[in-house]
Amino acid sequence: MRVFVTGASGWIGSAVVPELIGAGHQVIGLARSDASAAALEVRRGTLDDLDVLRSAAEASDGVIHLAFKHDIAFTGDFEGAADADRRAVETFADALAGSDRPLLVASGTPAVPGRTATELDGHTPDPETVAMGGGILTRVETAALVLSLASRGIRSCLVRLPPTNYGDGDNGFMAHLVGIARAKGVSGYVGDGANHWPAVHRLDSAHLFCLALEKAPAGSSLHAVTDEGVPIRAIAEVIGRHLDVPVVSVSPEDAGEHFGWLGRIVASDRVVSSTLTRELIGWQPTQPGLLEDLDKGHYFDAASASA
Repeated sequence: MRVFVTGASGWIGSAVVPELIGAGHQVIGLARSDASAAALEVRRGTLDDLDVLRSAAEASDGVIHLAFKHDIAFTGDFEGAADADRRAVETFADALAGSDRPLLVASGTPAVPGRTATELDGHTPDPETVAMGGGILTRVETAALVLSLASRGIRSCLVRLPPTNYGDGDNGFMAHLVGIARAKGVSGYVGDGANHWPAVHRLDSAHLFCLALEKAPAGSSLHAVTDEGVPIRAIAEVIGRHLDVPVVSVSPEDAGEHFGWLGRIVASDRVVSSTLTRELIGWQPTQPGLLEDLDKGHYFDAASASA
């Protein structure tokens, strides 16, 4: 297939692109800069260039939408980022309608209090999300839109990613936890640390995107999850061992002060299953789990420390 990929040079995209090429697909990536464009055939533009998105989608055999405006989302304008994402998905929908071509859109895994979340959960806004409104509600509504596009003759698929797509070079949540432990001189967890964190190796998630492109049914929701829920205390213990710092409990009241913007996330409890995904398209992860990967030490080397 000739596949148009947004976010092709990002953390997930830079793993998805070689996976697609290795499977015999031709990749056209959306790029904002010459540096991003150097490694693949490109269409120059951003998520705001809707005409570029439309023409690239029309000329493709399928679209994988990975890009999100993380730069503005993490600096106070999450609603603006969510709105831009919504417009991009609507543009792809108009370009692909009636073609039966695939449209894969990256999203996040749901959190279901008190039980394991499955691919069947989280497709309609709950009362709390509705009350919050803004970008959070828009993201949930956009995910629902993606699934509904099956009725417009699009092989639409939602690929839901857990909070951590780990691996060598990751500068996400795991790297931030390491940085906090290094700065504080202790590796912390909230309360008893028995709450959970789902995760996937980025190479395994890249393989799932490739499989979904090739054979996911229209309107399907897939979970890129290998570790359903790693106890936060176990993560803190690996970090503490590698940094040679004490592993300590942080009270829920002090989580915000200790972990900063990560406090609420570190204190949450999320367990997410990918059983239905594996059964539906035969995805079989092969990479090491989160704790094993964390124990390899690449999060603690000099390059990671200066990231």
